[in-house]
Amino acid sequence: MAVPVAFFALFFAYPVTAIVGRGLKAEGAWQFGRIGEVLSRPDILDVLWFTTWQALASTALTLLIALPGAYVFARFDFPGKQVLRAVVTVPFVLPTVVVGTAFLALLGRGGLLDELWGVRLDTTVWAILLAHVFFNYAVVVRTVGGLWSQLDTRQEEAARVLGAGRFAAFRRVTLPALAPAVAAAALMVFLFTFTSFGVVQILGGPAYSTLEVEIYRQTAQLLDLPTAAVLTLVQFAAVGGILAVHAATVRRRERALKLVDPAQTSRRPRGAGQWALLGGVLLTALLLILLPLGVLVERSFDGPGGYGFGYYEALQSVGAGGSSTFLVPPLEAVGNSLRYALVATLIALVIGGLAAAALTRRAGRLVRGFDALLMLPLGVSAVTVGFGFLITLDKPPLDLRTSWILVPLAQALVGVPFVVRTMLPVLRAVDDRLREAAAVLGASPLRAWREVDLPLVRRAVLVAAGFAFAVSLGEFGATVFIARPDNPTLPVAVARLLGRSGELNYGQAMALSTILMLVCAVSLLLLERIRTDRSGEF
Repeated sequence: MAVPVAFFALFFAYPVTAIVGRGLKAEGAWQFGRIGEVLSRPDILDVLWFTTWQALASTALTLLIALPGAYVFARFDFPGKQVLRAVVTVPFVLPTVVVGTAFLALLGRGGLLDELWGVRLDTTVWAILLAHVFFNYAVVVRTVGGLWSQLDTRQEEAARVLGAGRFAAFRRVTLPALAPAVAAAALMVFLFTFTSFGVVQILGGPAYSTLEVEIYRQTAQLLDLPTAAVLTLVQFAAVGGILAVHAATVRRRERALKLVDPAQTSRRPRGAGQWALLGGVLLTALLLILLPLGVLVERSFDGPGGYGFGYYEALQSVGAGGSSTFLVPPLEAVGNSLRYALVATLIALVIGGLAAAALTRRAGRLVRGFDALLMLPLGVSAVTVGFGFLITLDKPPLDLRTSWILVPLAQALVGVPFVVRTMLPVLRAVDDRLREAAAVLGASPLRAWREVDLPLVRRAVLVAAGFAFAVSLGEFGATVFIARPDNPTLPVAVARLLGRSGELNYGQAMALSTILMLVCAVSLLLLERIRTDRSGEF
């Protein structure tokens, strides 16, 4: 456990603590009075209010739309089920910049609705909410649907035999069993939307800011570190509370139920009502997921002279159309992102694999606390981490400000939780007697891991690597600070293009977003071919 602890202490706790300390210290003394001053400002109260209510609204809307999908995937067996399962999961691994760009093309000014029907209402809030539903649909489908598929249907059938109606049997038998999974999914959706950055940054503009967007604005644009530090502490406290409640719901779900093989509970739809439900879920997936992505692709080909590859060709040159957005051709961002993501994946596999192995072999409150710590990078301000890298890793022997490794290190922080969550259930399923037998025969711990654990978890390692690669590829919050101008990543390149006026910049942003979407989608589709039902919690 020493290596993962050291990694998180050096590259997560130290930068975050340092940046908060700079904001709250003056002349060597802590200025805690700044917290009250900042939190009493009307503009900050507006940010806190918008952050909270949009997260609540996004969570409620996601549950409303995704729970029928969870039921369909849990109880129905139909052709193309695995392909559809992969399709609805694609948005979750897409970079938030791509999601924001897709909904900008669909609902923004000059978007599809504007062109076809002249819809010029203020769709900003709806675009943000729907983008969050798009992004988190798979969280509910996989978390709730995964448990739902393992609930014994005979319990609900017994209630029906005893005279309970269909709804009463569901409310009294199935719903209480599902409640921990629904609560866990809702908490994760709330966490992701509460800390939303890329989606709100692109769609919200200056009028709408979440805490994360405001931290970025105060840090990068206004250089107001005290305000940014206070907002970071508020977000940290909120995320810590959410993760604590989430951990409790997961433990309750693991202890409370006796589960069965999902193959015993799924069947082909029966009757017009079930076929209509299946059709409704398919239509929802088509409209919610494929339509925004389809519009994104269409915009990337729709140039001034008609449809073609003009925007893609412009990615190959510097300053196309008089733009000075990049020091290198934007297309080089593709190679940069792939190289960074591969290195980040390797780091995440090493750190996450060691952490998962340690969590498997040890128990207690300290270990549970470390397990929760591993999840913090998913919710704590990535902007703070990125800026913290710049002000802390600037002295020998860790003067990394000009080093290329800085970007993979930041990306690996986001990848490690996915590695741990994927490998931990599989490692816990390995019979300890196999390890003990290897030790009795003289095998060292390293050889026992190589000969016993690794063959059993090889598939889970591949799945973990795929998820780490996809999320590293799309990391934006920290990378926007530390990616060098001559080596931009794909998300940073898309954000820079969208931040400049001009049809050519907009078209190139759509083209780069399409490339990034395709890379992530292909990665996920490959994962679905190699994963098993036990390959991770997500």
